[in-house]
Amino acid sequence: MGKITGFLEQERLQEASEAPTARLKHWREFVLHLTDEQAGKQASRCMDCGIPFCNNGCPVNNVIPDWNDLVYRQNWRGALDVLHSTNNFPEFTGRICPAPCEAACTLNINDDAVGIKSIEHAIIDKGWSEGWVTPELPSRKTGKKVAVVGSGPAGLAAAQQLARAGHDVTVFEKNDRIGGLLRYGIPDFKLEKKLIDQRIQQMQAEGVTFKTSHYIGNATDAAKGLTVMTPADLDKAFDAIILSGGCETPRDLPVEGRELDGVMYAMDFLRPQNKVVAGDKLTDQVLAKGKHVVVIGGGDTGSDCVGTSNRHGAKAVVQIELMPRPPESENKALTWPYWPAKLRTSSSHEEGAERDWAITTKSLVGKNGKVEKLIAARVEWVKDETTGQMKMQEVKGSEFEIKADLVLLAMGFVAPVSKVLTAFGVDMDPRGNARANTDDYRSNVGKVFAAGDMRRGQSLVVWAIREGRQCARAVDEFLMGSTELPR
Repeated sequence: MGKITGFLEQERLQEASEAPTARLKHWREFVLHLTDEQAGKQASRCMDCGIPFCNNGCPVNNVIPDWNDLVYRQNWRGALDVLHSTNNFPEFTGRICPAPCEAACTLNINDDAVGIKSIEHAIIDKGWSEGWVTPELPSRKTGKKVAVVGSGPAGLAAAQQLARAGHDVTVFEKNDRIGGLLRYGIPDFKLEKKLIDQRIQQMQAEGVTFKTSHYIGNATDAAKGLTVMTPADLDKAFDAIILSGGCETPRDLPVEGRELDGVMYAMDFLRPQNKVVAGDKLTDQVLAKGKHVVVIGGGDTGSDCVGTSNRHGAKAVVQIELMPRPPESENKALTWPYWPAKLRTSSSHEEGAERDWAITTKSLVGKNGKVEKLIAARVEWVKDETTGQMKMQEVKGSEFEIKADLVLLAMGFVAPVSKVLTAFGVDMDPRGNARANTDDYRSNVGKVFAAGDMRRGQSLVVWAIREGRQCARAVDEFLMGSTELPR
C-alpha cells in the first residue's frame, strides 16, 4: 500500500489551520486541506499491514488502503471513485467525523496513525474543485415512490441511493432548509453550509424532490406555519416510507433553578446562530457577548457551544463534565483497535475555555428570574461492591459556586421525537428509538422503515450515512424483490 517504506520515512502531518485569534472573528471554516504533495506523502505512510483494521473501524467501511495508494500515485480521480463507492458524503465526514478509522490504524499502536481523515478531506475537495462530482442518473426508472422523512445524513444517503436505483424519492423536512442537524446544529466554522447545498443540487439533478417546512405526523403536533402530511397521506402516495429523523429530545437537568432565564438547551443556542449566518434576521437570538457562560456537558455539542460563545464575545467560558477527567493517552495494549477513552481537546477548546471534570450541578441561583450562578460540587466514582457498577458520590465539603449569566445544557440526547413514531404506530425500544433491526431496517408497520438516529439513537454522522445506505438497499429489495445496491 503506497510506498513500502513510507511509514518509516514520513511523519504524520496535521492539517494547517488559521490561528485562534483570527478565526474567532468570523464563522467560516478555518482548517485547510493538505496540498497534493502533502497528501501523497501522508498516503505513502499507509503500510501493508495485512489486515486493514481501519476498514472495520470505519462505520461505512471505507476502502482506505486503496484510496491511500491511489493518492500516493496522484491518481486523484480514481481515489475519488473508491471513496464514493462506500461514502455518499465524504465532504461531511472529512470535516466532522472523529475518525475512528485512525484509532484503528495499525500505525496508531505507535501513536502516529495515518492521517486518513485529512486525506479524505483532500480527495473530496479536489473532486469538487475539478468538477468530478456530477449527478449519477439511473439507467431506468422503476415507477416506485419512496418518502424519506428527515433530511439529515441518514435520510440524504438513503434518498440518493434509492434515486440512483431508479425510484422516485421525495424528502420531507420540517425545517425551512435541508440538512437536519448538519444544517441546524453543527456550527458553520466546522461545516460550511454551501457543502450541503452543492450536494442538494446534485441530488435534485438525480431526481430527488425536496419539500421543506413539512411536518409528518398528526396535525395537532405540528408547529404553526408548517404544511402537515399525515401517515395516512404518505401511505396512500408512496410505496415505501423511511423515517430518518434525528435524535432531538435533549437530556434535561432537573435541579432547582432550571426555570431561570438564561438556562437553555444547547441546540436552542446553536440553531439560531446557523440561521443568522445563513442570512436570516432574528430578533430573539440569545447571545453570549459579555457574559459568563457555563456549558454543562463535555461532548461535541458542548464544544460547539464553547466555540460559538467565544465568537459571540463571551467574557468567560467554563465547561464542566460529570465524568472523571480521561487519561491524556490510552493504554494501547488494552484498547487498540477500538475507540479509546482519552482526553480530547477540540479546536474550540484551543480558542479559550476553562474545563473541569467530575462536577455535578446541585442548583442554579438567580435574581429577578435571571440566572446568576451555578452551585456545583465535586464527585468521585466508586465501584458498588454488590453490582460491580460504578456509582457517583459527592465529595464531602467540595461545594463551590460558578458565576453564570448563561447556562447551556449540552448533556446529550435521549430519544427521537416520539410523536412522529407514535403517529405511524411504530413500536419503540426501551430508549424510545424506533424498533427495527439492521438486517432489513423494517418497523412493525408494513412499509415503514427506520434508519439513523431515529433507529439507533444519538450517534455519529458516519453511522447515519451507513444506516441510510443499508436501509436504501433494504427498501430497494422490498420494492423490487432483489437489489444491486451495496450494503
